[in-house]
Amino acid sequence: MTTFQNREQSGPGQESVWDYPRPPVTRECDKKVRVIFDGKILAETNRAICVLETCHPPTYYLPPNDIDFSMLVVSEGKSSFCEWKGYAVYYDVVSNGSIARNASWSYPDPNPNFSCLKDHLCIYAGAMEACYVGQDLVIPQPGGFYGGWVTPDIVGPFKGIPGSSFW
Repeated sequence: MTTFQNREQSGPGQESVWDYPRPPVTRECDKKVRVIFDGKILAETNRAICVLETCHPPTYYLPPNDIDFSMLVVSEGKSSFCEWKGYAVYYDVVSNGSIARNASWSYPDPNPNFSCLKDHLCIYAGAMEACYVGQDLVIPQPGGFYGGWVTPDIVGPFKGIPGSSFW
């Protein structure tokens, strides 16, 4: 079993997801974040907010003014609950007949400690053509449930790999 003791060593300019807290915290992202779907820019911002939680790569929440909402449709019958953030609504991403179902989510009425996420959109990187943090191409967090974005400046191991369901 992979545990805190088996964590990867971080190098210069890197941080370990095992140093992130539980419950999670938010942090402003100091890099440009860009999301591409079907050859189009779905979102581009310098104002993303990261949610950092133990053993998870950061999730990036993008402000509504920096998102092309013409590419989003509210998902039918899909919602979820996070003990920290509250109830989420989901969106399908649609362009020229291409559809990524339940590929993004938002907290329209987040719990008070996460009020900065109100109406911001988080996106599953694996459902997109490409996602970037700065110049770095994002690798989706392992596993189909989690929405973290893996970049070269973080090390794991990451929740979602085989055997991590009880971390």
